[in-house]
Amino acid sequence: MENSGYQVSLPNSTLILVFGIVSIVTCCCYGVPGLIFGIIALVLADKSINLYRSEPGNYTESSYKNVNAGKICAIIGVIFSALYIILSIWMIYAIGLDVLTDPEALQEYLQQLAN
Repeated sequence: MENSGYQVSLPNSTLILVFGIVSIVTCCCYGVPGLIFGIIALVLADKSINLYRSEPGNYTESSYKNVNAGKICAIIGVIFSALYIILSIWMIYAIGLDVLTDPEALQEYLQQLAN
């Protein structure tokens, strides 16, 4: 792409930022949506960053900053989502799925822990 005097936005720069933010927001939804949005944002961000580095004069700096911010948000979202998934698996392993799905059994379990 030749530099014809004007700069364009990086492809998917806004989408990367939105997906990065969504990955943080949805990390509490059992971790899966946050992980999916975060990974998609990271893949798109790497492609856009490589495109910017190959010809930085063709793209606006603001779109590059959006990509970087989206990548940072996606990394945070992936980490939180992975931690949530690990915590969920540990709770199922330590307490048991039967106890977690039965409120009365969970209350008895918690009372036993308190004593």
